[in-house]
Amino acid sequence: MANLTRKISVEEIFKQQENSQLKRVLGTFELMMLGVGVIVGTGIFVITGTAAADYAGPALMLSFAFSGTVCLLAALCYAELAAAIPTAGSAFTFTYVGLGEIWAWIVAWCLVLELTVAAAAIATGWGAYAVNLLSIAGINLPKAIITDPLSGGIINLPSVILIAAVIWLLKRGTKESARVNNILVIIKVSAVILFIILGVTHIDAANYNPFMPYGVGGIFAGSAIVFFCYVGFDIIANSAEEVKNPARDLPRGIIGCLVIVTLLYIIVTAVLVGVQPYDVYRGQAAPVAFALAQIGINWGSALISVSAIIGLIAGVLTTMYSATRLCFALARDGLLPRRFSNVNEKSGVPDLATNLVWIFVSILTGFFPIGIIAELVNIGTLMAFVFVSLSVMVMRKTHPDMERPFRMPGGSWLPLVSAVACAFLITQLQPLTWLVFALWTVIGLFIYFGYGVKNSLAGKEETAAAGK
Repeated sequence: MANLTRKISVEEIFKQQENSQLKRVLGTFELMMLGVGVIVGTGIFVITGTAAADYAGPALMLSFAFSGTVCLLAALCYAELAAAIPTAGSAFTFTYVGLGEIWAWIVAWCLVLELTVAAAAIATGWGAYAVNLLSIAGINLPKAIITDPLSGGIINLPSVILIAAVIWLLKRGTKESARVNNILVIIKVSAVILFIILGVTHIDAANYNPFMPYGVGGIFAGSAIVFFCYVGFDIIANSAEEVKNPARDLPRGIIGCLVIVTLLYIIVTAVLVGVQPYDVYRGQAAPVAFALAQIGINWGSALISVSAIIGLIAGVLTTMYSATRLCFALARDGLLPRRFSNVNEKSGVPDLATNLVWIFVSILTGFFPIGIIAELVNIGTLMAFVFVSLSVMVMRKTHPDMERPFRMPGGSWLPLVSAVACAFLITQLQPLTWLVFALWTVIGLFIYFGYGVKNSLAGKEETAAAGK
């Protein structure tokens, strides 16, 4: 039992960083763009319509506000720990220091689920937009190569090709990937602002009535669904070892990007359900483009579709980038084979970890429908948030003298509220999601007890110390 709760020391983490081959090239702006790059994407361009039609109606604005508040609490926890322990492991490492190895592995396994499934879901959404645009241009691809087997096809080839292209870019280096991401994010945010400008003059206040067609329960159910839209700010914490000034840039990047996207989501939702009745978006995979087409702005609809195709690439890029860094951190700590922590001397990229993520995400996006994979992101993310919030509370007791460049306000109460709020949203998810998550956790525990518990760095240090 002692093996399961053993912890890694803060001193060991800083020692690892001294020998890290990752390059510190990211500043506050790049961090905010990383977060915005993944957060503003599938949420606005795909999920908002379904969430409004099936869960919350116009009150989806309140759903986004509630989810944004929960995320802000979790973001403050991340900011405190990331500034104090700026490591590539993010929530995994925070939990390793605060709660112990077994809990850290469970968090890491949740994050693997979050990041790889998010990348696959975004890539699948990108493929749908791309196929739709090709169809408009008169190019109709066979169903066999644009749809997964469960939906009547053989493989979702466009999405698989996108994943391969993103991997090629990631292997070029972090700085190069960040530059491309900045451009993609600017295009994507510009498209969102264009939609707001075009749509705001066509709002009909009558469309806001009834405001809560599904009641208060619909607001919370909607919050659990749209939480997918906020996946991303934790990716900023995962890039900590490549940040120029972690103590300053990490809190600014995490909190800044979250404030920006929450405001964007609420405004876009207000416009979306204002220009058309909420129920017309049922089944619409591209609600923003659909809304503009319905009010006769076809050129705007086409431009939004093109921008979505370009912008969604940023979401795939950032989630896959973070997944590779997580695998790197797990391997460096011995919980995965050490060779996955090897870094290419020229590019500064962990090549084997990147290849592992490439294979897994390609399988998900190529052979599974988005409806099955998307909600899994939420439960993985929320579980990680719960553990990070608890780690803040524990580490304030166990490491009271640790330097904290940023400290979450509210004493121990706000971290506790964060943990409870995240746990509440987990209870709003579908039973099937719980079942799949349970199976995923069992697989993770098999890997841990079969390999990690015997090969972890903390375990070897513990054995060496006992032998002296």
